[in-house]
Amino acid sequence: MPDLGKYADAVLSSYALSLLLLFALVGWAVMRSRKTRAALAEVEERIKGRG
Repeated sequence: MPDLGKYADAVLSSYALSLLLLFALVGWAVMRSRKTRAALAEVEERIKGRG
């Protein structure tokens, strides 16, 4: 790891915050995908019931 000197705290906290936000966005996208997939399956079942 390079010597960050007096900026080590700012740089490392920025890395940590960036990783946290990245994981949060991925988690949000996965949850949204599951919710959307379930809603789509429900609509498809309703359509099959009519036909």
